[in-house]
Parts: sequence; structure tokens; C-alpha cells
Amino acid sequence: QVQLVESGGGLVQAGGSLRLSCAASGLTFSNYGMGWFRQAPGKEREFVTAISSSGAITDYADSVKGRFTISRDNAKNTVYLQMNSLKPEDTAVYFCALTRRTFTMISGLYNYWGQGTQVTVSS
Repeated sequence: QVQLVESGGGLVQAGGSLRLSCAASGLTFSNYGMGWFRQAPGKEREFVTAISSSGAITDYADSVKGRFTISRDNAKNTVYLQMNSLKPEDTAVYFCALTRRTFTMISGLYNYWGQGTQVTVSS
């Protein structure tokens, strides 16, 4: 049974930082691409960033480029999202997801999702 468990969300002031973690279990983590998505109240879920199975390829939504960094530790079956210079518009529930492909940014191609972790950025 595949499980993804996010942690690290919370309340932070604008300009601050948070680091999200997502621990995977139930499969060979290093074979699969990972992504982070977010959903703000009243809005659709949107792509934030993705990383390939090896970690060699990453991509970011324009809204977070230069502020967020995705990384992974295949030895720990964990993917991370370092979020710096946070803005109130980053407030959302953040989801990690796993795709059986090596890399994709398309949410419909992700096979497993975590339960989400709330990130709230105050102004």
C-alpha cells in the first residue's frame, strides 16, 4: 500500500520560510517522479513544482520560481519543498504526489496523493 505523508506546514509571516517534507512508503521511491501541488480556498488545485526520479530534472510554476526549491533524498524516501520569501498568496493546502512516470507536471498523471498540509502566510 502506497502512502505519502506530508509534514512541515504551519503559519508564517510574509517573507518567512517553511520546509515541507513528504515521506513515501510502499514502493521503490527512487523509480518515480514526485510533485507538489497546492489548492487555495475557492480555487482549483495548481502545479507548484516537480522533480524527476533521479532528482536531475526539476521544474517550477512561474509564481514560485526563485523562491521555492524541490529536492529529494531517495535513501530516505522523502521529497522536500523549501519555501522562502513566502507571500500571502502562497497560502494553500500543499499536497505531494507521486507519478509512476519519471517526470511530469500534469496533475492527472500523478497516481498517489498525500493528505495535504496547510500553509498560511500572514501579511
